[in-house]
Amino acid sequence: MLEPDRGLSLTIARVVQRLQGSSLHAQLERQARVSLHKPEIKLESLKEDIKDFLKTSGWEKKLQNAVYSELNVFPSPCHPAAPSEHIKEPLAYMRKAQGSWEKRILKSLNSMCTELNIPLAQKRPANEQKELLNKWNEMGTDEPDLSLFRPVYAPKDFLEVLMNLRNPNYENGEQPSFRNHLGLIQVPLKVKDIPELKEDFNELGLNIGQLGIDDSAQVPPEFFENEHVHVGQKVLAEQDSAAAQQYVRQGCPTALRADLWALILNVSNQPEDILYYEQLKSNVIQHDLLVDNLIYKDVKLTASNDDYYFVFEDYLYQVLLCFSRDTSVLEHFTYSSATPPKSYIQGKLGMEEYAVFYPPNGVIPFHGFSMYVAPLCFLYHEPSKLYQIFREMYVRFFFRLHSISSHPSGIVSLCLLFETLLQTHLPQLFYHLREIGAQPLRISFKWMVRAFSGYLATDQLLLLWDRILGYNSLEILAVLAAAVFAFRAVNLMEVTSLAAAEAVLADLSTLKVMPLLQIFLFATVT
Repeated sequence: MLEPDRGLSLTIARVVQRLQGSSLHAQLERQARVSLHKPEIKLESLKEDIKDFLKTSGWEKKLQNAVYSELNVFPSPCHPAAPSEHIKEPLAYMRKAQGSWEKRILKSLNSMCTELNIPLAQKRPANEQKELLNKWNEMGTDEPDLSLFRPVYAPKDFLEVLMNLRNPNYENGEQPSFRNHLGLIQVPLKVKDIPELKEDFNELGLNIGQLGIDDSAQVPPEFFENEHVHVGQKVLAEQDSAAAQQYVRQGCPTALRADLWALILNVSNQPEDILYYEQLKSNVIQHDLLVDNLIYKDVKLTASNDDYYFVFEDYLYQVLLCFSRDTSVLEHFTYSSATPPKSYIQGKLGMEEYAVFYPPNGVIPFHGFSMYVAPLCFLYHEPSKLYQIFREMYVRFFFRLHSISSHPSGIVSLCLLFETLLQTHLPQLFYHLREIGAQPLRISFKWMVRAFSGYLATDQLLLLWDRILGYNSLEILAVLAAAVFAFRAVNLMEVTSLAAAEAVLADLSTLKVMPLLQIFLFATVT
């Protein structure tokens, strides 16, 4: 373990190192130089005067937000002697399982490549480039033949892998002692119980005002909402990321949500950001990747058939195609258990100097991947800003939903938390479903992998994602999944098969997220 002072100094050194290479650092230097020509800057108090100038001109706040963003995204520093793979994932058996899973994905991708005789990447002919550029804003009208392409994997394939996870240090021959856990996830990770969750999510308490609750007994909803909007406008005026993150724990007013989320994620859509997006677009126009077809296929299979999201088909293609080319996404692999796949230039297999990451962002899309982007289209209509928000959401949160790790917000921990909450607080329901072959996780897994996108009504989904951003955690997904089962418990106790249980839980579009969470967390007897 690191001593607190040592850990703090390492954190400061890392943040300074990262910010020194950023555009913000260059802007701060430029502003400091500009300030030298101002009459209020005196030579004898130069340092303090420049500090005051940066503070009054708003640059200090921008620096604070950048530091806060770094602290939110990157994990606490490990011991300097710890190997890099421990930063990615401390448990060896998790690293091994993730490595095996990645090999399976690559094998599936390569076999598709071989079967269809399509290269992983190739330059588009000039006429094709021109055609794609002309129809960039209406790619949804295109109907390419995708019948031969299949998703590399679906959530149910991933669940099978997680079900087979075992800690080799855990004696299987002993009497079951690991919480007598009868669920599908059989790894001994520490997950929170209801009292701990209540403490973590205390702003969701029954006596605290919430957006998304229609009939609060304490405060008339319209009075709370008016006051909450007023506070939200103040937070935006202050441009303080930390204050915004605290604020959204009680929900975002619809009119302020886009700006508040951008503030929390430290996305400002500067001219250089727009230029970077245009460069990614240019890369899409110039080169055709095999994963492009997987993206087209996924959008056609999911968002295009969704009543809420089909109108955003063009936006989804634009964002996801650019995302696949974005090499800045590779940075998140320093704190992800996953490793970006490598490909080799033809005829140079195994020669590291000819290796490239494929796709360039290191992320192979799976069935349902486009649903991470779809809800954001309701908030952002400028492609470059929509793109930046999605990229930040992905490298902070969504990558954890499709990689094997022991992180509290990782999908393994979320599955275990969900099963533990059900087994502990609804034991009769849990055992009934288990006995009829309808393990609850088989139903809820797809909800959690997609962060409920495509399952909840959009207004409810955005209220849920407010809390993900507010608490900087995905644990609320597992709590909501358990709350849904609790809400439908009476009906579920009557079913006699997995198909019947799935039918009871087939439509979540009428559910109200906040009352469900509040009742499950704060009205459950512990």
